[in-house]
Amino acid sequence: MSSVMQTVTFPLGPFEKHLGNPILGPIGDTWQAKDLFNPTAVCKDNKVYLLYRAEDHSGIGRWNGTSRIGLAISDDGIHFERHADPVLVPTEPYELPGGCEDPRVTQIGDTYYLTYSAFDGRSARLCLATSTDLYNWTKHGILFPEWAGGSSRRVWSKSGAILSDPIAGRYVMYFGDTNIWIAYSEDLIHWTPDANPVLCPSDHPEAFDSALVEPGPQPILTSDGILLIYNAARRMDPVGASSADSLRYGGLRYAVGQALFSREDPTRVLARTAEPFMLPGFEDELKGQVDNVVFAEGLVHHNNVWYLYYGMADSKIGVATLGK
Repeated sequence: MSSVMQTVTFPLGPFEKHLGNPILGPIGDTWQAKDLFNPTAVCKDNKVYLLYRAEDHSGIGRWNGTSRIGLAISDDGIHFERHADPVLVPTEPYELPGGCEDPRVTQIGDTYYLTYSAFDGRSARLCLATSTDLYNWTKHGILFPEWAGGSSRRVWSKSGAILSDPIAGRYVMYFGDTNIWIAYSEDLIHWTPDANPVLCPSDHPEAFDSALVEPGPQPILTSDGILLIYNAARRMDPVGASSADSLRYGGLRYAVGQALFSREDPTRVLARTAEPFMLPGFEDELKGQVDNVVFAEGLVHHNNVWYLYYGMADSKIGVATLGK
């Protein structure tokens, strides 16, 4: 565990949203023309590498977009230069027409482990890819082919956040987009999920995380425990909202919280935030493809500053910082 992680206390923060947000948005008329969101991040060669979800206009149905994973690089964590082509594209039947969505990356040794959601238009499936350079990726397929989120509904798994430090000889992944579950691996390729959720929505209907919880960036191992930033949603108060507005944002408001798990038992919650540390507030977070959304998936420590990268209303990318 690095000296930086030893100084982290729960909760991590406070973060301040960058006043120049959004830092990236859709451009052109090809693979990243429609929406840009839900980025993950890693540091390499003293630069920040941002892997982000980009949608085009080629899809069908309500969302009208196929997703690919793009790459952008920055010296300062704020200003990014995009790689011209996507680095991960849908090639398998289970990845089309929706595409490759919502990446999360963890570096272990010289290898980068990328989880992403493959969407075929009906079911989301959590998949894994690996790389040694962040440009060329080897796909390892669907992690949980039969997983139905602990119910009898259709196959559905998303949002895998891998801890870089093994616990008692096994690697740990938090995953899921209703409750949060845990899975274990000895080789980082083959994963075994536990049937019991480790973090559930709050029982209080007005809590920020009362409708759903979902892992954010890769967890970090601290002296106090395993710190997991997580995304959450609650039902919006319909007072003052038109029926059209209610349909537009699906009745949910997404915010970001934190949970602390035991180092000895990664299934055991030691603490969780009662209030979110990030809420939609800027116009680009309130209005977009899906309204009222801040959704964090990337966290790096770069030049003594923490950078938290997040999607803004499923349309653009923002960053919040902690440090100098």
